[in-house]
Amino acid sequence: MKMSNRPMRRSLAILLGLCAAMLVLVAAGFAALQFTFSSVSGKENAVSVRVEVPSGTGVRTLARMLVREKLVRSEKAFYLAARCPFLAGRSGAFVLKPGVYDVSSAQNIAQLLDMFGSGEGAYIAAVIPEGLTLGQIAAELDSLGVCAIDDFRAAAADKALLQACGIPASARDFEGYLFPDTYFFTPQMTGKEVVRVMADTFFRRFQEVDVADDYKVDGVLSPERLHDIVTLASIVEREYRAEREAPLIASVFANRLETGTGLYSCATVAYVITEILGRPHPDIITYDDLKIDSPYNTYRWRGLPPGPISNPGMVALRAAANPPHTDYFYFTLTDADAGTHTFTETLSSHVQATAQFKTKKTAAAK
Repeated sequence: MKMSNRPMRRSLAILLGLCAAMLVLVAAGFAALQFTFSSVSGKENAVSVRVEVPSGTGVRTLARMLVREKLVRSEKAFYLAARCPFLAGRSGAFVLKPGVYDVSSAQNIAQLLDMFGSGEGAYIAAVIPEGLTLGQIAAELDSLGVCAIDDFRAAAADKALLQACGIPASARDFEGYLFPDTYFFTPQMTGKEVVRVMADTFFRRFQEVDVADDYKVDGVLSPERLHDIVTLASIVEREYRAEREAPLIASVFANRLETGTGLYSCATVAYVITEILGRPHPDIITYDDLKIDSPYNTYRWRGLPPGPISNPGMVALRAAANPPHTDYFYFTLTDADAGTHTFTETLSSHVQATAQFKTKKTAAAK
């Protein structure tokens, strides 16, 4: 008896139908993927958004930023394309570079990945916090690709540039006049360009500072007295932690200067160790450190050091330019967590406050 081919044909038809359906699904999935990889708008109606990518930003964080700004359709698609470059028609691993980029909604994901991986953003965001030294700023700018350390240091010590920017003649470099702020630099700038921008920012912001009449002669603040303010502010910057205490710390130093008492600031000793001697920052200041022979060591020399020991922000500048009138001559840390101090008028009170803090600290450690 002849066997029918009908079941076989039916099975083959089903199999072919399933294959066709799978192909349709694959094609649809590929089309959907390509759609999510494509730009969100055409060139004729594109919008441009400035996207800041700080150092340490992850791909997922960037993807969320782009979705929020409506520059890509899918966070997952951007992340997938970054991790599997071939899906977006790219070759090579993607490495996100920090910077500030002008991003167009007409760019597709492949183009975005090329841009964010190039590091050739419109700007590089450089966040310079209060209290950094010139050397620390130079290292930070070098790491961001703004300018080379040696070029920045050379520019910061350039006598002609110091004079052109109005820095007092007694200043050995731009230490103290590199205003802490968030800057948007372009890659590979010259040291002179960067230094000038930061110094110009200092003088512009210093106009907001209320300077006490004691610093002025006939209502005018001389360059040398400005240098005194910046130097004092740089010490206050490195000594205070709680903002409300900066004026009180400035008043302590002002009282010591007025009476010819030494400033005795450990911050100045740390500056000598790190910035002049080029040694690592000490965990503690030892008695041997206090003996280092340097005009910046305020344990050995009375009065202000020759120049600033850091680059102060507005809190310290305002405190130093117009310190309150107090009878305080001493301060000692009495709350390490809050960073607050006890201020005293006499040495005996200062010794007592210091002893109480040490006793409290020892008891807490048990």
